Amino acid sequence: MSAGSWYAGNAVRDGEDHRGWIVGHFMNGDDDVRQSEGVEIKWGVHASGEERADWQADETRTTVLLLVKGRFRVNLRGQLRPREGRRLRDVGPGDRTLLAGRGGLGRGHGEMAVRASVRSFELSSWNHG
Repeated sequence: MSAGSWYAGNAVRDGEDHRGWIVGHFMNGDDDVRQSEGVEIKWGVHASGEERADWQADETRTTVLLLVKGRFRVNLRGQLRPREGRRLRDVGPGDRTLLAGRGGLGRGHGEMAVRASVRSFELSSWNHG
């Protein structure tokens, strides 16, 4: 439901056609208030054990990860397997992690759902190109 400068909907349904993304440059045209060049927001529902071991780290971005429900593990070095020097962070509902770009580059990370989880994350200061 939308009317010019506002939009109301459901993140799960709205993200079905865009791999969970609910705001961003890929939305349906200039008249859609969800279309944005500066901010992208994703809503994710993750099964227990679901894992993304590596994250693309060569993009200019700031990322905010916000856990809504469940338990997640975030590794700021991009490796979920035991290694010397890793920096794991277990997060629960309401916890957030901010990954700010260093020297113009985003910070890579790995992540795993320790329990079935729901989360949202926002990418801002995005450079597509």
